[in-house]
Amino acid sequence: MLGNYKTWQKVIIYIVLVLMTIVTLFPLLWGVACSLRTDQEIFKYALPFSYHTLVPVDWTFQSYIDLFARFHFEKPFLNTIIMIIISVPLGCLVNSIAAFSFATFNFRGKGILFGLVLISFMIPFDVIAMPLYNIVDGFNWVDTWPGLIAPTIASGLVLFLFTQFFKDIPPSLIEAARVDGAGWPTIFVKIILPSSIPVFVTAGLMIFMDQWNAYLWPLLVARSQDIRPLQIALASFKMERSTLWSCMYAGAIFSAIIPLGMFLPFQRFFVQGITSSGIKG
Repeated sequence: MLGNYKTWQKVIIYIVLVLMTIVTLFPLLWGVACSLRTDQEIFKYALPFSYHTLVPVDWTFQSYIDLFARFHFEKPFLNTIIMIIISVPLGCLVNSIAAFSFATFNFRGKGILFGLVLISFMIPFDVIAMPLYNIVDGFNWVDTWPGLIAPTIASGLVLFLFTQFFKDIPPSLIEAARVDGAGWPTIFVKIILPSSIPVFVTAGLMIFMDQWNAYLWPLLVARSQDIRPLQIALASFKMERSTLWSCMYAGAIFSAIIPLGMFLPFQRFFVQGITSSGIKG
């Protein structure tokens, strides 16, 4: 009797997992199918749901060809890569140094400053977008790379992640290094960094995803096509009188490949960095 109960329990669990997998993968499969068909076929087989909803009748790669031959999608793609190449190292460096100060030193107003850090990543970006734009405009950085990248370097969430991780590093290591005459830069580079690879990978992935999916801030400051990133290019397929659905789906699928390729190999480090920093959901 108990054996039958456990068997049925496993069957139910597997059924639930399969259903959850289908629900999770359906939007991705739908997007891939729509990117391989014409706009007319997208709406023709959308409803009622059938086999051809996910399997195109007339396969075509024209939307992917148009993506680069007609709309020059490689330009916003390269712009996004440039943003990431600059933002990830600088973001990790700036936030880790600030976090090292919070985790290691005691100074007046430390609690208040750290409280402001916590508040900073609880406030929606929409609230600070216009004040931030006014500051960038005051520096004459609108429609420039510094204006696009500089405001995204400091991140309250990433700083908090580093701080929580650094607090778990045994103080005896730092004290021993100080006794041996090591300076703070040496301690940070030779002791803190080698033991913090998981949190650096986690922080790098978080900054990477923020920059890859950035829309509102580039929409405000990147006025020319020369520095506009991927998400702005995707939005441009929705025109005033029509929407290029197949090209939009092709662009969305293309823009999803690299984040998946980046996240999957580093998933173990990402989970380890999150759990070891005390951010648990």
